[in-house]
Amino acid sequence: MTGKRLQYYKRVFAAYLLPGKSQITFWHDKPAMSRRLQTNVLGPYYMDFFSKANYAGIYDANGIPMLDYHGEIGPQYNPIAIAQWGLGNYNQFCETRDPKCGEKVLTAANWLCERLERNAHGVFVWHHEFNWEYRTPLKAPWYSGLAQGQGISLLVRAFQQTGEHKYLHAADCAFTSFLAPVSEGGVTLTDERGDVWFEEYIVSPPTHILNGFIWAAWGVYDYFLARQNSEAHALFEKAILTLRNNLARYDLGFWSLYEQSGTLLPMVASPFYHRLHIVQLRIMYQLTGDKIFAEYAARWDGYIQSRMKRGRALGYKSAFKLAYY
Repeated sequence: MTGKRLQYYKRVFAAYLLPGKSQITFWHDKPAMSRRLQTNVLGPYYMDFFSKANYAGIYDANGIPMLDYHGEIGPQYNPIAIAQWGLGNYNQFCETRDPKCGEKVLTAANWLCERLERNAHGVFVWHHEFNWEYRTPLKAPWYSGLAQGQGISLLVRAFQQTGEHKYLHAADCAFTSFLAPVSEGGVTLTDERGDVWFEEYIVSPPTHILNGFIWAAWGVYDYFLARQNSEAHALFEKAILTLRNNLARYDLGFWSLYEQSGTLLPMVASPFYHRLHIVQLRIMYQLTGDKIFAEYAARWDGYIQSRMKRGRALGYKSAFKLAYY
């Protein structure tokens, strides 16, 4: 067993089997559409994230959530998790007007403002300050299109909540990462067919992680709603077209793919991510009115109802992990 694989299995063992909270505790909530979904104005976030808002793991002295990756990595700040925690609290604030939820929104938004920095190309990003064992190892500091999108989604809502322009200014800076290609320090990639992608992990060759692409696209849409920015609107329209053009590539006929792995064995989505894809596509239908998203959501929901298809997906997923991790 290689050192990389050994570290991977140690991390999985710690996350799933050791007592206490891990990063898995935060990510694997029950995906759910916001009960107060609005499409043409900046309202509650599109997914409720209520369990994330009530995260029971580690917090620092300032009340910022930290994820425990165990082993050599240990507790870390994750910009994506902090943005989602803030968005969950924003949705709770919209429902209850509880000032404690409002304070947590601003705690997360202030952290994002303070941590936004230029990368080696001069583009404003949120860095992850720990190494991560993706199939192409990510060396700290690394950044993510998913973090950029969800950070923007929180910041524009913090501005709406307070009227404080520092949040809008930070969103302006973060949005520039979507205007720069990955080769120049941004998070946007145009493929050989002209489709525009927002990359969750900046690796070569690109993997086009489906859930990260959709969440990042919502950040672009939120920036358009907040700023009425024509570049953001055009970019979101391109993202819609990319998703429409490529959904068939994520459909195995019995389950959805997590990414376009480019490997002999496909990377099948876990049950959690498969359910997340369904919720995301239902929301995309609400945002766009394009029936293809509702059709794929219904088809993929049907796969869950089949024990045979669930078992086949698990077999593919297990084989992929053994072969490539």
